[in-house]
Parts: sequence; structure tokens; C-alpha cells
Amino acid sequence: MSSETRHQRAAFLGIERSLTGRRWAERLSDERIALAMAQRHGLPDAICRLLAAREVDLEGVPDFLEPTLRKFLPDPSHLKDMDVAVARLVRALQQGERIVVFGDYDVDGATSSALLQRFFRAIGGTVGVYIPDRRKEGYGPNAPALLKLKEEGAAVVVTVDCGVTAYEPLSEASKAGLDVIVIDHHQAELSLPQALAVVDPNRIDEPSPHKQLAAVGVAFLLCVGVNRALRAAGWYNDQRPEPDLRQWLDLVALGTVADVVPLTGVNRALVRQGLLVMQQRGNPGLAALADIARLREPPGAYHLGFMLGPRVNAGGRVGQADLGARLLSSDDPHEVSALAIRLDEFNAERRAIEREVLDQAIARIEGLYGPDRKGLPAALVVESEGWHIGVIGIVASRLVERYGRPAFVIGMDGEVGKGSGRSVRGVDLGAAVLAARQSGLLINGGGHAMAAGLTVAREQLPHLTRFLDDRLAPQLGAAPAVRELGIDAALAPSAATQDLVAMIERAGPFGAGNALPRFALTGVRVDYAQPVGEGHVRCTLVGQQRGRIEAIAFRANQSELGRALLDSARPILHVAGALRLDRYNGRESVRLQIDDAASAAGSVLS
Repeated sequence: MSSETRHQRAAFLGIERSLTGRRWAERLSDERIALAMAQRHGLPDAICRLLAAREVDLEGVPDFLEPTLRKFLPDPSHLKDMDVAVARLVRALQQGERIVVFGDYDVDGATSSALLQRFFRAIGGTVGVYIPDRRKEGYGPNAPALLKLKEEGAAVVVTVDCGVTAYEPLSEASKAGLDVIVIDHHQAELSLPQALAVVDPNRIDEPSPHKQLAAVGVAFLLCVGVNRALRAAGWYNDQRPEPDLRQWLDLVALGTVADVVPLTGVNRALVRQGLLVMQQRGNPGLAALADIARLREPPGAYHLGFMLGPRVNAGGRVGQADLGARLLSSDDPHEVSALAIRLDEFNAERRAIEREVLDQAIARIEGLYGPDRKGLPAALVVESEGWHIGVIGIVASRLVERYGRPAFVIGMDGEVGKGSGRSVRGVDLGAAVLAARQSGLLINGGGHAMAAGLTVAREQLPHLTRFLDDRLAPQLGAAPAVRELGIDAALAPSAATQDLVAMIERAGPFGAGNALPRFALTGVRVDYAQPVGEGHVRCTLVGQQRGRIEAIAFRANQSELGRALLDSARPILHVAGALRLDRYNGRESVRLQIDDAASAAGSVLS
């Protein structure tokens, strides 16, 4: 949780304001649970504290540390309309009908599209993929594209990561005789679009407990269901063997992490197993992308979210919308190499555009509310003519990190703007956007709790801003947000061993819903420090028992945190961050990735 503001928790080490202006907060509210866990399972105190803070109960520890698909993967048929979708796709395969996957242009859409294309291709189906152009066609299914697919011979269209609110386009497709199956995970309205099947764990009438699934997770369940039905129908034989669906879990992991859905329950199992599959480099596109991103270690959720995901996204944001799906579905080494290079170039372009838009958005907000941020509304809404719609979602995320509240960034094009919003934990953005749409304030809009998109007329912007502020303020809380940094436990540098880090990794993968463990190294002195790279600070921390650990603070050189680390007086500090295994030239060592620090005046080094 980036801003961890809604629950007043005990101040860790009594720190009310750190060098980055944050309050350190205990993630664990009841130490008795951690103690009982240590006694029952014989685990280190630090591990028990982080498990208890994530509400793992005593009986659930083994399954949490070893999440398996056998334990967590649900029966696909439990989802409404799943059996209808499966039956239609089985018939299409048996009759040789053409299936087209209509995907969104983000990572979840690209991985879902590639997953279904690879699956249908492997089992002898005739399949194509269509990804709409973000600028020309907008988000989701559109009638001209669907009708053209029908004219070109498509019998069934499967929408992935989109479609649950595409009422008019799907109505037009239905009238034309095109069977559409919606595979989505965004929040639905009370009425559903006119489609053969709508499979979405976030349908209002859907009792499924697996509402945290990304679209690629729902698409994987569709593959499981179709595969099971084909097996029962005798589809597989010596010439057409049944595929092992686990080979595509790398795609499921990438889409799940990149869409920032909670890494809990079935999602943790999918991502954990998917990371193991990804290590085998069986997907040529993913392997090429890892190489271009200079990924030299076994991939983790961090690499998916911050190295691979943004590059797949870059095609849809500032380049060509279908590049990500093409990369992930191709087995041609020359094609994937060329596509990976293009996506890497587009990602560099995206970063430059993002920086420019972010600077303008911050200037707009602080011009209105000042650097002390007094009077900030519950939801930040900023707009400007010409802002690139390919980066507005990322900029919204940066604003959330900076201000600790939901943010919408809207790129205007004349009298109409397209916006993207990101939220904080406990504030349901998707429901707010749907309510705004139902109130007539939006041309279009939808999403889920943590992210949403919208299209709005310029004249409605003031009304939309007031509506969102009124609706979200009670969820955000009446008191001004206090930025907090959650801490799991205190450690001495000597306790930060490779064995401890290996045990921490068993509690992963980490991300939304399963926060990266953060530890405080108490009363340490910076023995050595120097600026490195683009504004980073590398240092060595020495503890009271003379234990040492290498550390790095990213983008900290010009900040108060960086100045404290580089201070030649070598003050004694409490330093908070995440422990990682640093793998270099075949050697492994533990490194602290510094998030924050605070003065430890009064502490004495022995």
C-alpha cells in the first residue's frame, strides 16, 4: 500500500516524521499471533511478524508459503456463463470456425490475447487476434471493428480485458449474427451487454470469491474449461496431443502482476508458478524482452512489474497497439528480437513523455494548493490539452504516490477528454466512475477498485470533479491523509542473512495485496557512501554489533535522505528498506534497498 493512510497504527520506533516526511507504522497490530506462529511452525520471528501482518492464520502458514494450483485454482464452471462460453468454443473448434480474440492494448490484454492464441493454436483451432488502436478506436470493442471481423469470416469473438460495458458495439455485433464471448474482470453494471456469454468475476450477480483475478487469470480458467471439455469429447489423440496448460503460466504471471491486482489467493499461486515457468525461457518473446531489459537474474514480481510490463505496455501507449500481443505469441526468433527492440525504444520514448506530463500535472496541483498541499480534494483531477493518453495512467500512479489520494489525469482533445485514474487501498475508483457514468457526467467509463478509465465532455469537468470529491471523501477519511511507511520488523545488519532472504521470498510474490516486506535496521552508521548512476546513493551500513550490509537508495542523491547518507559526519540512523539477494558474477550477497531513514540520536554504537 503506497500511502497506507487509513489505519492509525503504532509509530514504529516512535518515528512520526522521517527524512522523507513519512510516519513509520507497525504493520503488525497483535504480536501474540506472531509468537504463536513461531512456536507452532518454528519460523524466525521476522518471518512470523510479516506473515501475521498479512493476516495469515496459524493453520494457513504452510499453504501461504507453498501456494499450489492444486490447492487454489477454482473450478472454471463456478463462474457464471463459463459453461456457455466453453460449449460455444468447443463447437467452433469441432466445426472449424474462425475464432478471433479481441484484446485490450495493455499488458493484461496482451497476455490474455497471447495466451488464448497460443492455446487455440496448440489444439488445432483457427484463431486470430485484434487489438484496437488506442488513439483511433479508443478502449474496448467498437462496432466497426466487430462488423469487419464478421465480414472477414469470424464466427466467434472473445473479448479479453474489455467488453463488460460495451453495450452498443456488442448489440450491433449480435444483430449481425456474430457470437461474442466477454472475458473481463472490470466492474460491471446491473445490466450486462448483449453477448452470448459474459464471464466476469466482478459481475454484480456473480457470487465467486475470486474477484481479484486479472483478465488473464479469467482467460486461463477459460482454457482449463475448454481443455477439460475437449478431453471429455475425445478431441485429443496421437496426432493432436493434449497441451500442458502450465507452459503458459508465465503469461498469466506477467499480466497479473502488471495489472496491479491483489497478489492473494489464486493470484499468488498463478504468479508463483508462472515465475518458475518464466525461468525456463520457453516463451521466445519474453526471453527476448528479458534480454533487452538486461534481466540477468531469475525473474521476480518486481521485474515483471517494473522491467517487462512497461515494455509490453509501451506499444499500446506510444507505439503500435498490437506489438505486445505479437511479441508474446510469436515463436519466430527474428520477429521477437525485432519486436523487443521496438518496444524498448517505445518505452524510452514513453518515459520522456511521462516525465513531461508529470511535471506539468504537479505544477498544476501545487499551483492551486501550494507546496504545503492544504485543501487538497479527496480525488485529484487534472487535465490539459494535448496530454498523451498513453501515459496518463502512469502519471496518475505517480500522483497517487506523491499525494496519497486517488488521482485522475485527463488528456483533452478539443471538447472531449480521455482520462485514467488510480486509487489507494480502501477507495473504490471503479464504482465511483460507474456512478458518474450513470449520473450522466461521462460519455463512457469503467474500471475496477484500483484503476479506472473515462471519457468526459469538457463542460462536465467541474461537475465531475465535485462528484468524485463528494463520493470518495468518506472512503478516504475525514482527516487529512498522513503518508505512512509500513514496517514489518527491526533487524540488525548481522541478521540479514541469505537464509532469511530465501525465507522471505517464500512469502512472495509481493505486490498489491501482499506488500513487499520492509525492515528497519536500527542504530546503524553509514561507513561508506557515494553517488552512483542517475541520482542513486550506494552505501555500507554498520550495526551496533559490527555487522555490515551493502545498501542502495534509488533517486535519492538530491533529497534529504541522500544528503543524510552522504553526510561526512556519519550520523547514526534508523534505516528502512527491503532486503534483496544481489546476484553478480555468480556470487550472491544480501543488499538493502533503502526506502527511508530517520535520525537515531541517542543510540550508541558499541
